[in-house]
Amino acid sequence: MTFAWPLALLTLLAVPLALGGYVWLERRRRRQAALFASPALVPNLVGRKPGWLRHVPPALALLALALLATGLARPHADLSVKRQEATVVLAMDTSRSMMATDVEPSRLAAVQKAVRIFLNKLPKGYRVAMVSFADSASVVLPPTANREAARRALNGLRPGDGTAVGEGIARAVQVAGRVRDEDGKATPAAILVLSDGAQTQGTLQPLQAARLAKREKIPVYTVSLGTQQGVVEVRGDDGFVQRVTVPPDPQTMRRIAATTGARFYAAPDGERLEAVYDELGSRVGRVTKEREVTAAFAAAGALMLLGAGAASAFLFGRLP
Repeated sequence: MTFAWPLALLTLLAVPLALGGYVWLERRRRRQAALFASPALVPNLVGRKPGWLRHVPPALALLALALLATGLARPHADLSVKRQEATVVLAMDTSRSMMATDVEPSRLAAVQKAVRIFLNKLPKGYRVAMVSFADSASVVLPPTANREAARRALNGLRPGDGTAVGEGIARAVQVAGRVRDEDGKATPAAILVLSDGAQTQGTLQPLQAARLAKREKIPVYTVSLGTQQGVVEVRGDDGFVQRVTVPPDPQTMRRIAATTGARFYAAPDGERLEAVYDELGSRVGRVTKEREVTAAFAAAGALMLLGAGAASAFLFGRLP
């Protein structure tokens, strides 16, 4: 926490002074009471006394004083707030391995369903872009705030052959870097990679692409799909169909996210995948910014004063 007027914090010295004054008054009250009656007779003269509860109203008042004095210094704190605008690039794996049915009804279909949920979580001002990658990478949706266009692009995804994860990330970095605001500055961007992570095509390695994203200060969140039991059917040139095991590569996906300072998610099934997107929607939809919180301190101080008054009226029938 920082303060715009740090010298105003000197008013906090009033708190220990007030506390010292309260202690002095308590001792003075006891001395004066002893002058009029023997301490042994006090229980017979006073039917009930609030005991330690009598300190509650002054304690609340002192706390209110501390809060109000802190508020005078105009405190600022780092708060998580909704981003007003940003770009999210979805890097979608459309390789043949995404047709495995270990995630029902298939890895690709489960991703499409979860992305629809994710699109509903993003603030309306966000732009969404989409890159698909199989044996190569291509932009299937330029950055747009049109959610219907994003859904159409999502529904139009078709499976390819190999998996070029590195090229998919690199193309997503290019797309994210081209978006500018009205002043010509790059808007905040994030990339979400949805893949089983096992690269089989392309010359650019996934971690090389991750370092490109890190250089551009673009976090790359990764979601690893599938289980070790995933298989696909591949028809050979001779016409025979062969069942090929397509296990995911979560280690690579985890390292991609770690390289860019983002987070990795393991989503072995459709239900977990939807939960991941729910969490991601809140993560990329917020940013930490410094905000003045003077009003919060003032409100808390006012509430403490009201509480002190209410407690005093309840215990003693008068205000402190």
